[in-house]
Amino acid sequence: MLLKKTRSLCPICRNVLDAEIFEEDGKVWIRRTCPEHGEAKNLYWSDAEMYRRFETFERIGTGVANPQQDATAAACPTACGLCSNHRSGTLLANIDLTNRCNLNCSFCFANARACGFVYEPSFDQIVEMMTMLRNEKPVPPPAVQFSGGEPTMRDDLVEIIKKAKELGFSQVQVATNGIKIAKDPQYVQNLKDAGLSTIYLHFDGVTEETNPILRTSLKAVEYCEKTGMGVVLVPTVINGQNDHEVGAILKYAAEHIKVVRGVNFQPVAFTGAASEENIKQERVTIPDLADRIEEQTGGIIKKDYFYPVPCVMPISDLVEAYTGKPVVRFTTHQHCGAATYVFVTEEGLVPINEMVDVDGFFDAIGKMTDTMKNGGTINKYRALLEGVKDMGLSAAKGEHANGSQFYKLLGKTLISQNFDALRDFHWNALFIGTMHFMDNYNYDLSRVQRCCIHYATPDGRIIPFCTYNSGPVYREQVWKKFARDRVQKE
Repeated sequence: MLLKKTRSLCPICRNVLDAEIFEEDGKVWIRRTCPEHGEAKNLYWSDAEMYRRFETFERIGTGVANPQQDATAAACPTACGLCSNHRSGTLLANIDLTNRCNLNCSFCFANARACGFVYEPSFDQIVEMMTMLRNEKPVPPPAVQFSGGEPTMRDDLVEIIKKAKELGFSQVQVATNGIKIAKDPQYVQNLKDAGLSTIYLHFDGVTEETNPILRTSLKAVEYCEKTGMGVVLVPTVINGQNDHEVGAILKYAAEHIKVVRGVNFQPVAFTGAASEENIKQERVTIPDLADRIEEQTGGIIKKDYFYPVPCVMPISDLVEAYTGKPVVRFTTHQHCGAATYVFVTEEGLVPINEMVDVDGFFDAIGKMTDTMKNGGTINKYRALLEGVKDMGLSAAKGEHANGSQFYKLLGKTLISQNFDALRDFHWNALFIGTMHFMDNYNYDLSRVQRCCIHYATPDGRIIPFCTYNSGPVYREQVWKKFARDRVQKE
């Protein structure tokens, strides 16, 4: 059954083709036909029912007010970026600080030894990229993540973090394998003192079979806990290799809730050479991951508890209505990612869905927004009071006694506009999310055009994540253009 039409790529020659997304045998597939290489049919989502539920959250944005390229629709994805076809602003900006690394993971997006050259922009180039990002309109990105390669291999990382804070990024993150962090707690303290918000720690499992650098990972978490540096665990999930440990990873995260803020699972993307057999055996989609989580947590974190990224758009609408100012808008494609929250309590893990009727909560937020749009300070305050009452009703429908506590906490925050209480909430809550980045086999241009995670490049462009790493693979073009040194082949 045809679900929608889009545009995709031939996975061999990467030419842009008309494509169909369709349901078959309870799964969702993407199909296109290349004049030279024939038909390509690949898995898009493994659960058609979950696909349809997420489809109801679609929110298409208006893009940025100052795109860098004015392009026709036919030019996508070769006109990055950001071009006038793009429908979302930047929520999280990535900047590759280097392609050097002290590991050699087979699934990595970046590998200096394989490239044969070193890509490492200068400090001044990095400042230029960050300045460009902060000039994005109507709302500059609030968060930047320094990635690579391995960003901790740079000697000036502390200075780069300080500059990011100075330029106005409220969230500064470093994506790392943890090797350098695990060697020196003072180094972690230096990063924290510079203004680093979060360590995004590569963490593929809780055994040495799934995580060969497990001892390093554990030591990195230990040093982050000692210094009060927040950590998000980032496992790359590969079917048949480590998907059996997703529940154990969540258990580890809950046991270290003082330092671990969340787990962000990343189903493997086949950005290099991959056979059809590899893809069939190793592919994990978002529904697959949600299934594993439900199974391996004994049904505590249910598949239905996950919501797509745009589900929080009512909150953006509310803040805009209350303040009269534009805010970041989570208009990511509804099939790019999913997330939920669980509370870590003495009783164990308690999903937020059991405290609050989540759909009812978002409905209450929507009603508050509609009331505020009538204008006037009195209407705004009345909307808050009525909304808090409605949220109380949504909490009452929850299955867990702590729902009322959560509602009071959120209500107090909204009425007083004091967000200190919510910081306490986040301290005891564990974020569980997943972003499934695309490759040439499941590439969907409608997802590209609504991507909210973008790379900044030294040539003054902002490029969506999945076109940077797959499809046209801008990463290769940018790195070669700004290559600094050749590296010795091993």
